[in-house]
Amino acid sequence: MSYLIKDLTGEEKPREKAKKYGVSALSDVDLLAIILRTGTKNSSAIDLAHELLKEYGSLTALEKARFTKLKAFKGIGEVKAITLLAALELGRRTTNPTETPKIQIKESKNVYEYFHSLFTFQSQEQFYVLFLDTKNYVLTKKLLFMGTVNQSMVHPRDVFREALLHNAVKILCIHNHPSGNVTPSIADEKITRELKRIGDMMGISLIDHVIIGKDTYYSFLEHRKDIWQ
Repeated sequence: MSYLIKDLTGEEKPREKAKKYGVSALSDVDLLAIILRTGTKNSSAIDLAHELLKEYGSLTALEKARFTKLKAFKGIGEVKAITLLAALELGRRTTNPTETPKIQIKESKNVYEYFHSLFTFQSQEQFYVLFLDTKNYVLTKKLLFMGTVNQSMVHPRDVFREALLHNAVKILCIHNHPSGNVTPSIADEKITRELKRIGDMMGISLIDHVIIGKDTYYSFLEHRKDIWQ
């Protein structure tokens, strides 16, 4: 027989147990019931939580459930499915944080040290831009283009739109040469000059353009100082 949560005694209700004993004392079913909030016409949120765990076997398996399948589960629907997956994702991020320490670019080799792994096993060119503050700390990085780097693909307006969005005062471009040869192409030089020119006009400095190859890199700032003169 199913019982609605309102029919349970005080200490049997998940929220009441949480208040008295703390959330760490709650069972998986209790935690799910709190997130779900309501059940169906003839069953409680606790019943629904039981059915979910019975279907998926564990919270770990439930975390990997597809949204389309979860929302189709009787008593769930879109809102509860999103709420449930969001709660499980928060738990995962707390357990496995993805935040990284702030990175400061002091010299060109720092770019290679910190970011060369972005291009491991990549078979085509990828163009990233680092957005920096006044002290060269990386505010964020963004993959803007994929494919052969040239002026028809790399649009300065996209680069500087992102810079303004992130309140960056400096930018640093990175792209890879899958061949491993870091010798810059004519197109590489052209886009570097164009970004430098537009950046100077906008007050957002291009501080370098680094090409990543196999176990090495090429820095325009180190090898082509004339572009910055």
